[in-house]
Amino acid sequence: MALSMDDKLLGEKTHYYCSSSEESDSEELEQQGSDSEQRRAGGQEQTVSRESDLGTYKGHCTNTGPKGVLTDWRRFKQLQSEQKLEQEAEKLELERKLTLTCRSHLQDETEKQNDSDFVEQVEQQLLDGIEDEFLREYRQRRIEEMRIALKNIPKFGKVFDLNADNFVEAVDNEHPGVMVIVHLYEQATPACDAMNGCFLCLAQEYPTVKFCKLKVSDAKLSQKFAKKGVPALLIYKKGELIGNFIGLAKELGEDFYAPDVESFLLAHALLPSKDLKTNIIRSQLQHEESSDSD
Repeated sequence: MALSMDDKLLGEKTHYYCSSSEESDSEELEQQGSDSEQRRAGGQEQTVSRESDLGTYKGHCTNTGPKGVLTDWRRFKQLQSEQKLEQEAEKLELERKLTLTCRSHLQDETEKQNDSDFVEQVEQQLLDGIEDEFLREYRQRRIEEMRIALKNIPKFGKVFDLNADNFVEAVDNEHPGVMVIVHLYEQATPACDAMNGCFLCLAQEYPTVKFCKLKVSDAKLSQKFAKKGVPALLIYKKGELIGNFIGLAKELGEDFYAPDVESFLLAHALLPSKDLKTNIIRSQLQHEESSDSD
């Protein structure tokens, strides 16, 4: 600091002098030195902080230097790899689902056809079961009805001799379910004798049919009929004439047997059927009759 003239005359030393302005100047210099040191220290800390952040940074970096670019590139490659792995996993999952659920149109049609066939098979089995049950019940019911009907129908088993007095009664007053077969015959006629013998056999074979014989002379028929019309058969049911065969010698000959007459009547549906059911029912009825007689 410069001294005044008075100070120089008085012998004041400059290094012992201290003015307020000098003190303020020294304080300012000290403050400036402290601020520069703090700025240098802060700059070093900020540099260290930035360098440490570059090593641990995981997101977007505003640093445009080489380290920031490398970090961004590594992060990009990592995200790209992770995205690729996720896409591969999703693709595999989709393929698995498609493998389990996806079917072609042909497979759908085949399955529909199989389902339809299965339903038809089940329905057919049900219908067969119902039909079999129905038929079984119907058969049993029909057998029972036939058994009762046959049981109520009179049984004969022999040949009845008729005349002019009892002819109408024998035909009209008979059970409605009984078929009456009348043989018009004349004595000393070979064909008539053969027919009478056949009637004896057929009466045993068909006990529910009433076999009768009536002499032409007792019926007061003409001599012409007695010569050319015999043997003749008259078949009645419910009092009505349902069959009339005259001069059967021309059809059967002079000598014939019971099977010939049976075949002739069956061909004209004038004898009851001899199927298995009828035979079973007839045998049951015969067994019941024998049991009742015992």
